[in-house]
Amino acid sequence: MSLVRVHNFSISLDGFGTGESQQLDAPFGHAGQQLVQWAFGTRTFRTMGFPGESEGSFGVDEAFASTWGPGIGVEIMGRNKFGPQRGPWEDHEWKGWWGENPPFHTPVVVLTHHPRPVLEMEGGTTFHFVDADPVAALEKARTLAGDRDIRIGGGVSTVRQFLETDLIDHMHIVIVPIVLGRGDRLWDGLEGLEQRFDIEATPSPQGVLHLVFTRRTVQ
Repeated sequence: MSLVRVHNFSISLDGFGTGESQQLDAPFGHAGQQLVQWAFGTRTFRTMGFPGESEGSFGVDEAFASTWGPGIGVEIMGRNKFGPQRGPWEDHEWKGWWGENPPFHTPVVVLTHHPRPVLEMEGGTTFHFVDADPVAALEKARTLAGDRDIRIGGGVSTVRQFLETDLIDHMHIVIVPIVLGRGDRLWDGLEGLEQRFDIEATPSPQGVLHLVFTRRTVQ
């Protein structure tokens, strides 16, 4: 069966995956770009359109960042990752933070209590807006992905819900050396999570720590 994966998901030292007060010009709230700055210089993120003067690095951070795409057939994301609107859709012209050609190039299942028509974008990205719990959302994703893996893209509450229901097989978390103090914390309510996974840690010269969680096989 296909795997359920999390990649390049950054949190602060105190466990926050986004800051407070998300808005149109601040997707990560008061955290700004601090949580994702480590990735901007990698070759993978440069090819996604992030600005820079070079083609990007090939070091430790690139080695982790580059595993984001291969083998993925669908991404599942929460509505807050898709955009800053809340409640019923007031603006159907909003098509996400990424422009006309988002970097996913696969179907994307957007979890929302306010479904809207399927949105087809350039480059093969198609947004499907569904009102579903993690189990039903994963079932929908698997019908779209075929035999390829499913990526849980965030935000924080979406990743936490899939961990709570024990649906994640592989997870790459990046610990960024900042303290946010407020926002949305990943680990709340997940006591004992480490017992489900083998965990490896790799430091980066940039000061971040890459943690890889791999589901333990039942003996």
